[in-house]
Amino acid sequence: MGASPSVPEKSIHEFTVKDSKGRDVDLSIYKGKVLLVVNVASKCGFTNSNYTQLTELYSQYKDKGLEILAFPCNQFLYQEPGSSEDAEQFACTRFKAEYPIFQKVKVNGADTAPVYKFLKSSKGGVFGCGIKWNFTKFLVDKEGVVLKRYGSTTSPLAIEDDIKKALGET
Repeated sequence: MGASPSVPEKSIHEFTVKDSKGRDVDLSIYKGKVLLVVNVASKCGFTNSNYTQLTELYSQYKDKGLEILAFPCNQFLYQEPGSSEDAEQFACTRFKAEYPIFQKVKVNGADTAPVYKFLKSSKGGVFGCGIKWNFTKFLVDKEGVVLKRYGSTTSPLAIEDDIKKALGET
């Protein structure tokens, strides 16, 4: 996994990603918002707790400036096997997710999505630059700069104080 690759972008707002239906989404629409970016999977041991808590956080803080950006990923034991639209329907139906579920991405390897190259180069993890598992979380400030990275075992509610701080509530 080694050293973090250099990326020219300085902000997540410089990226365009695809929504679950393949349409472009310019992340500059999130300027001024605190972001929690998560690689999600529907068939992971962390699925129920993470999706439940992400929905809870979003309900509590969306009106205060929090956006959650969920990127389905099938790289870890093929735990997101369906289409991007299947992943979105799962999250919205089973967990009442109101935040965007984007197109499936790769978070490691040669085909890593550019936005994940940026996130990983901004904040490496325990295993260097690579993402270890589903539900790795990145907290991004209102200017699009990565503040912190959290591993899969860190529950969304455990980072609530960091979210409140980023929102300017503490």
